[in-house]
Amino acid sequence: MKLLLGVLVLQICAAGMSVVSALSLKTDVSKLVFSTYRNFIGFLFLAPFAYFLEKKERPPLTLSLLLQFFLIALIGITLNQWLFLLGLSYLSSTFSSAILNTVPAMIFIMSVGLRIEKVSLTERYGWGKLVGTLTTIVGAIVITLFKGPVLLLNSSSLQQTDVISKWTLGCIFMFGACLARSSWLVLQDPLLKKYPAKLTLTTYTCLFGSLQLAAISAITERDVEMWKIESRGVLLALLYNGVIVSGMSFPLQAWCINNGGPLFVGIFDPVKTIATAVLGFFLLGDQLYSGGIIGGLIIVIGLYLVLWGRSGENNHQEQTEISNHQEHDINQRLLNEDEEIC
Repeated sequence: MKLLLGVLVLQICAAGMSVVSALSLKTDVSKLVFSTYRNFIGFLFLAPFAYFLEKKERPPLTLSLLLQFFLIALIGITLNQWLFLLGLSYLSSTFSSAILNTVPAMIFIMSVGLRIEKVSLTERYGWGKLVGTLTTIVGAIVITLFKGPVLLLNSSSLQQTDVISKWTLGCIFMFGACLARSSWLVLQDPLLKKYPAKLTLTTYTCLFGSLQLAAISAITERDVEMWKIESRGVLLALLYNGVIVSGMSFPLQAWCINNGGPLFVGIFDPVKTIATAVLGFFLLGDQLYSGGIIGGLIIVIGLYLVLWGRSGENNHQEQTEISNHQEHDINQRLLNEDEEIC
């Protein structure tokens, strides 16, 4: 239940990030500068907690670990956030979140290929995980491609027009962000086994990510005015993304990956689509279509199948371990009796 609540909170925070970022992009703020400030705020927020709370359990740093931290930041922070914001500038927050539902499929392929996630197709629970993953993808496709009639129409959405000419470019950026996020979640799993200090790992990730983004921003944004934050809304968006998302959600994500695996975390990404659609309706004036409701129901069915499959596998593994332990005890008892008889 803790793991389930953790991933649900994670997705709700991510939905808030999509909406808040979409609001901030309506201003003239630079996308790279926004991400740079966001991750540096996350670093400043996390650093004291990481230093004091993990002071005794933190493994020693090596050059190899620092290089892995740098690579994780490059994939999960720099590329992921940059491509996401680029795609978000061409697409609506709801549609962008729907495209991100391809993440579970990418994670499933990567995890099975790297043998991080085991899927036994000889058992019904393995088929449950496979069918559940595919079902969530179908739900995401329904949300993306099938709008259907409007169920709820926000008054502000009457003035909005879709920029079809930029749709393809936005989709390319979003699929790139999906690939970066999938790689980020999968690569964190083996790294957390070698370096279990989650807060410290997240702190270094935010630090390296902000430095990488600052270096790119220094080249592309040479106008000093672009580095000034004058809007109160942008400042609030930075604080939300920096403290709530980078500072709190990233360590929670690392904990969920360490306890449930990357596939378990990624499979809940479609929940963000539903939450984003609701928030987008009230805050951004997005329309709610019947296709979104149907796709959301399909996604819920897929998530249930995955949870059922994982729960069944865990129970089966526990019963097997108990049975093996009991068999060992019986054999040991018989061996002791034979020695006494001799």
